[in-house]
Amino acid sequence: MSFRAALPFLLAAGLLVGCGVVQESGAGRIASPKPVTSSAETIQGRWWTWAASEGESTNPVMDTTGEFCDRNQPEDVWFLAGTFGGTSQRTCRVPAGRPMVFPLVNRLCSEAKCKKFLAIAEGGATLDGEPVALERMEDDDVVVTGVADNPLTGEEGKTRSYACGIWARLQPLRPGRHTLTIRGSAGDFHTGVDYTLVVETEPRA
Repeated sequence: MSFRAALPFLLAAGLLVGCGVVQESGAGRIASPKPVTSSAETIQGRWWTWAASEGESTNPVMDTTGEFCDRNQPEDVWFLAGTFGGTSQRTCRVPAGRPMVFPLVNRLCSEAKCKKFLAIAEGGATLDGEPVALERMEDDDVVVTGVADNPLTGEEGKTRSYACGIWARLQPLRPGRHTLTIRGSAGDFHTGVDYTLVVETEPRA
């Protein structure tokens, strides 16, 4: 399955909060009130490079169980992946104290196509049954670094493009099990993931 074939959309996991949009929970599911900040361009570019850093057999976007969710994760955030269409169920272990980011639906394309894409893109997410705050990230000029045969850019090396999508950013969750439901669409394209997130008690060494 190649990104360049016919599936320019992705649903996945993202990064931090620079616009003050952070998931809050009256049930106390958030471990720390401290927000995480980063620009949209940094968020989208980093996520796409992360998602393009594995070939098809171990790529987190093509993962059907969650076994590859820890591949190439950075130390300051935990990215989550969506699908190339349809809904998957995944279980993912997350280090303690790590903020999470994911797109509900997103795309790499030209600046003009990004504007059209965002005009029809929709999505929603819930954490332990409660709505997650969302933000639309406009067409950002990003450089994506991929490995050979990755299913997103389809090629090894750097690719320059525009990135856009609907995203969510979560502060670190309290240790234990959490349920995250993600749904996104753009026209007749639909994607989603039902995540069981197992947050570890202690940060990894």
